[in-house]
Order: sequence, then structure tokens, then C-alpha cells
Amino acid sequence: MRLSEHQTHSGRFLFRWRSYLPLALLPVFALSLADYRYPLGSPRLGLAWEIGCLAVALVGLAIRGAVAGTVPAGTSGRNMSAQQAEALNTTGIYSVVRHPLYLANYLIFLGLALLPFTWYLPVIVTLSAALYYERIILVEEEFLDQRYGEAFRSWAARTPAVIPQSKGWVTSSLPFSWRIALKGEIYAAFAIVAGVFAIDLVERSLVERELRMDPVWTALFAAGAVAFYVVRGLKKKHVAADGGGEAMSRRRGRTLGEATDYLAEAA
Repeated sequence: MRLSEHQTHSGRFLFRWRSYLPLALLPVFALSLADYRYPLGSPRLGLAWEIGCLAVALVGLAIRGAVAGTVPAGTSGRNMSAQQAEALNTTGIYSVVRHPLYLANYLIFLGLALLPFTWYLPVIVTLSAALYYERIILVEEEFLDQRYGEAFRSWAARTPAVIPQSKGWVTSSLPFSWRIALKGEIYAAFAIVAGVFAIDLVERSLVERELRMDPVWTALFAAGAVAFYVVRGLKKKHVAADGGGEAMSRRRGRTLGEATDYLAEAA
């Protein structure tokens, strides 16, 4: 098998199992927690570090929300076995970066990987994401090139793959919808909050040799859990009332199933 064929084959495999393969890094996360110490031995510095890590993850969440709230229907799906794209989405955030959701997912994972305060976990996550997404992007863009030809090649020539450019913004064809963005990304938001809470709980318990819950992260987790179940309940009620309606239609508007489905969302 030629190298190009091998890359395509592996890309299709990763695309098909992209919702679950990131879970392979969980043992590495667990091992990194065993090495945790407060920065300079200070719990306050530890909290400040965790807030910074959360900020990194929230940047990723904001990018996901920007995509979910503006993309038109039919530009992608959560399909797991084959590529689908009824239209080539090149406006809004897609006018400055071709794969914003992969960038967003990386920032979320990076924020969580920085929490244990070890040098090697962010490096492992970064290298894994580079290999993982590079193969998937190869397959996705091969599909787009075959389907849209010169339109895709022109867009790809002026738009970077994963590092946004500071020029060339084209206003989205649809106005931003906070309601759709919130409903679409509530799973990711709660996964981030739950992840920070769980990692902090383990870190504090290991360092202090007893089960200790930080009041800041405990309050944030409780608020996040309430918001999650409220939005989830409203979402189900809305879908039941209109048979899917605008929310379900607009949620299909994501480029080629880019987003890594979080464990909370898959459940």
C-alpha cells in the first residue's frame, strides 16, 4: 500500500471512530495526576493556574459556539461512516479557518491537559491531536475537493486549515443564534466544567491525603449541572413540540462532522 493510500485509509478509520479514540488518552491523564503538586507549593497559585486552564478550554468552547450558532443547515452532520456535505460553508468563522471545530476541540483538550501541571501531558495531547486531525482532515478535504472542485480549492488556497488568519472575514449568511448555540454546545460546556471539577478533586485529594472539594469548582459544577439539565429538558420539549424544527436543522450545519463528540454527549 502506498503511503498516500495508507494515510487515507487511516484517516477514514479515525473519522469513523473519532468519538471514542480520544478516550485512549485517559490513562495518560490518570498517570499525570499522580505527579501533581501545587505550583510552588501554594494552593492559591494552584487555583490561579486552574482558572487559566479553564480560560483556554473556554476559548475552544466559544469557537464551537460561534460555529453552532451561525452555520446553515446541510453543511455537515454527525455521520460516522461516510462524508456528507450538502453545501460548502465558507462564511463566518469558516472564512478565516477551514476547520474551526478541530481547533476548538484541541483547545478544550489542551486546557484540561494543562490542569495536572506536568510538561509532558500537553505535549502528548498536542502531538496526538496533530496526527489525529491531520489524517481526518486529509480524508474530509479529499471528499470536498471531489465534490466541489475549484470552489473548494479556491477557498482552501485563501483560508488556513487550523490556525485562523487575521484577514478575509466574510459575514455569515445567517445571524448568530444564542439559543441554538446554547442548545448545541451545552454538552461540551458541561463536560468542561465536570472535567475541571473532577481533576481538581483528584489533585487535592492526592496532595492533602483526604477528600477535599474546592468551593469554587464545586459551586461551578453545581451551577453547570443545573444549567445542563434545564437546557436539556427545554431542548427535548422543543424538539418534541416542533418535530426538530430550527434547532435540529441548524445543528446539522457543522462542517463534515468535525466536532469530537464528548463522552457526556455520547451518553
